[in-house]
Amino acid sequence: MGITTLQHVIQPEIFTPYVIRRTMELSAVVQSGIVVNNSEFDMLASGPNTLANMPFWEDLQGEEETVKQGGFYDPKNINANKDVARKQMFGNMWGADALTALLSGADPMAAIGDLVSTYWQRIIQARLLAVLDGIFAATTMADKVHDISALLGDDGLLTGESFIDAGQKMGDAKNLLTAVLMHSAVEAYLAKRKLIEYVQEYEQSPRVPYFMGKRVVVDDAMYYDTTTKTGAMHIFGSGAIAMGNGSHPRILETELDRDSTSHAGEDYLVNRRIIILHPRGVKFTENSVEDEFSTRAELKDGTNWERVYEPKAIRIVKFIFRIGSENLSNAESRV
Repeated sequence: MGITTLQHVIQPEIFTPYVIRRTMELSAVVQSGIVVNNSEFDMLASGPNTLANMPFWEDLQGEEETVKQGGFYDPKNINANKDVARKQMFGNMWGADALTALLSGADPMAAIGDLVSTYWQRIIQARLLAVLDGIFAATTMADKVHDISALLGDDGLLTGESFIDAGQKMGDAKNLLTAVLMHSAVEAYLAKRKLIEYVQEYEQSPRVPYFMGKRVVVDDAMYYDTTTKTGAMHIFGSGAIAMGNGSHPRILETELDRDSTSHAGEDYLVNRRIIILHPRGVKFTENSVEDEFSTRAELKDGTNWERVYEPKAIRIVKFIFRIGSENLSNAESRV
């Protein structure tokens, strides 16, 4: 009888969609509505080229004309523009030795798939934070940042009032903001002040934190400086980030290989992802990209991003603050 290998356990055509679905299910940013996946962006992610162009009509401008006898209207024009999303492609490979303990499980494919899904969930969230760092480093996004971290004393603190001031960056569209991404130290600070409400959304579900009526997503990759007690949060409207899961017939998303030259034989699992993770209304300019697909460092580069929607139409605000009341004399922004 032959030994059981990964080829006996994993069917790529089943494994790949399972991993994608589980990655989405596990993602807090997806469950909060910050990131929304739809078929349009799946199609763009599966299309040609590394950039996806999305043309749009800009809003109508100018004042109305008062009607008068014998007069004629002065015709106005409508301007076209385009948003541009950058496709990302990445992958990894695992050897069977790291998965051996799972092969005795009742459903080893599901067990392996869950491990891979959890891994991609962490990677995608890290890439999302790189994208957010990049767009807020762009000069055209300066009016979407509310920074009070250099203010002296209590004026620089995170409070309910200062959070409302940050939301005001959206003007009369501030009611579109529904979720906030923050460091766990910031969540703890707010919880101690009874500003976090933990809600059990359905029976036997884990409690979900809310701050000022907005769902909280906690990620310790968010900026927080333990010395200055300076932190940052991103406040989002639903669907602020568009996600596409792509595929291509010439690129195998799941491959299995076996090295029979080793004494016991070694199995390998290769998994690849093609995605779009795009902040709606901020185009990727391609100013500084070396290879076909952008690295995290290139996603963080503000010169690669440019706002193309009007500010209120971009459903993201960055808020920089302190959670310590010491006086700070340095007037420069901490982030």
